[in-house]
Amino acid sequence: MGTPAPFHIRDARDDEHAAIRDLTLGAYAIYAELMPPAAWDGLRQALLGALAADGPVERMVAEQAGALIGSVLLFPPAAHRDSAGGRMIWPELRLLAVAPAARGQGVGAALVAACIARARASGVPTLGLYSSDLMSAAVRLYTRLGFARAPEYDFHPPGGGLVQAFRLTLDSP
Repeated sequence: MGTPAPFHIRDARDDEHAAIRDLTLGAYAIYAELMPPAAWDGLRQALLGALAADGPVERMVAEQAGALIGSVLLFPPAAHRDSAGGRMIWPELRLLAVAPAARGQGVGAALVAACIARARASGVPTLGLYSSDLMSAAVRLYTRLGFARAPEYDFHPPGGGLVQAFRLTLDSP
């Protein structure tokens, strides 16, 4: 088994929305096995809702050898949240997804770093995100990259467990 081909991060094209949806649902499919059916259905609907969001959202992808292997959304403050959750007062990184076959290559970290760079360049003091204990690999990544818990923004979606808020205080560029 050789070294994986290099990947690069870029803005998603308008014609890639279906591919991003499929990539995200594939990356999150593991939670269908780990969550009660009602909780998985709620998460799946939240994923689809966020992916279909109009309005201001930056969509970034990781591409490797012509294929999408990761994606992430960056929303402006309080731009999108379904009725189950609160709204953050800072830009929000959402739906970090890495194709199972591409995990372990640094794709997730590169996508998060791209969000951090964009938030920092926009001059905001903080970048936020939501996760849960169930998403332990993601939580470890976020913590390693400097995100800290912000429990005052936690929420409980109907039929689901605790959704935990995290924030990263940004330094000047």
